[in-house]
Amino acid sequence: MKVTVIGSGYVGLVTATCLAEYGNDVLCLDVDTSKIELLNQGGVPIYEPGLEEMIKRNRAASRLRFTTNIAESVAHGTIQFIAVGTPPNEDGSADMQYVIAAANHIGRHMNTYKVIVNKSTVPVGTGDEVRAVIAAQLALRGLNSSFAVVANPEFLKEGAAIDDFMRPDRIVIGCNDETASDLLHALYAPFVRNHDRILLMDLRSAEMTKYAANAMLATRISLMNELANLAEILGADIELVRKGIGADPRIGYHFLYAGVGYGGSCFPKDVQALQRTANENGIQLRVLAAVEHANLAQKSVIIHKINQRFAGNLTGMHFALWGLAFKPNTDDMRDAPSRVLIEYLLAQGATIAAYDPVAMSEAQRVMPNAIGLHYGEGPLAVLKQADALVVMTEWKAFRSPDFAEMKALLSQAIIFDGRNLYEPQYLAKQGFEYYPIGREQIYPASIARALMAQPSEYDALNMA
Repeated sequence: MKVTVIGSGYVGLVTATCLAEYGNDVLCLDVDTSKIELLNQGGVPIYEPGLEEMIKRNRAASRLRFTTNIAESVAHGTIQFIAVGTPPNEDGSADMQYVIAAANHIGRHMNTYKVIVNKSTVPVGTGDEVRAVIAAQLALRGLNSSFAVVANPEFLKEGAAIDDFMRPDRIVIGCNDETASDLLHALYAPFVRNHDRILLMDLRSAEMTKYAANAMLATRISLMNELANLAEILGADIELVRKGIGADPRIGYHFLYAGVGYGGSCFPKDVQALQRTANENGIQLRVLAAVEHANLAQKSVIIHKINQRFAGNLTGMHFALWGLAFKPNTDDMRDAPSRVLIEYLLAQGATIAAYDPVAMSEAQRVMPNAIGLHYGEGPLAVLKQADALVVMTEWKAFRSPDFAEMKALLSQAIIFDGRNLYEPQYLAKQGFEYYPIGREQIYPASIARALMAQPSEYDALNMA
């Protein structure tokens, strides 16, 4: 099939490349000239495991092309995917300007039947708005060309997006046009050969499905983080609790890991956007309001632990930081918990040596004025003479380090672990002070009294 994908971000590039991999003729449009020039030169503007190699393979086979020519992109594909960004406005609502702009472009240039597929995460009712915009443009041109608008939300995890697209657990299609439905079934058939996982529903239900899914997952994360804070106070181990509740098939193990809060491009903005949509319709989503509040507070848990350990006096201290991206296998720094920590430590007069396998260039771009933040060539390099190590992203490269070498490099053998990568008792045997999330805190008896005399992380979060 001939397919056009509008947008060359995470969703657009993965969608375009995976469809090309299965033999479709795909043209990817972006109005950002620098992005298209980079892609046409063999570069990739984002980091996603396996994507660069797949793009090169399909470009070489002439199944995947990139352009800034709007008229060409509209003429190319019978199916037109809209995969542009919908960033949050100041009030938490989704910024729809790029989706509407794409719809206007299609309406101005289309001359034959088109299926316009919203792949962007959009508020409920956007499909109707897109249909009206395109119809208005056709009317201005005196045309009566037929078209269909479809909602086809993406469920791609950054860092595993290709696998999610190639082996989807479900494909949601919101559509009331039989021709469009048949075309999309044919397009997605190779991806669901062993088991048909295509869910056909109405447009608005499909649009809401995406927000509902992210809201549910964000809720699991925030609840586990709050339980971890309580477990720490009660002397329970959140890792054992996780295994105990995850064994219940009604709950499962996914998204039950305690940590320093969620970030990225989806959960924060989608939770806010869904609340905004509810408010506009006279409904309060009290659970989601609590989810968002808990997540914002959780990003300060490591800060509270650091302040407890060093009695709030961080001036002149030097910290090593492992992990910058909001999650592993991506360079995405949007709403990353590391940014909250970095901003706080620098404001308190501390310095930081940071390492991340792929996100350091992006960190430099989004934090260009972070005086006191430096980057190292490897995880061990940043440990030299650091007063403590802080782990903020669970990269595989951090899971099995040489603790003896780490201890020799650090000025003080202290680890604040925001991702619970290590076992407390093992770290104790290695001679480390160890401060994980919701697990046993390992510290010398000499500082136990001082720590116990200060408010706990849980108390501090509740007071906040």
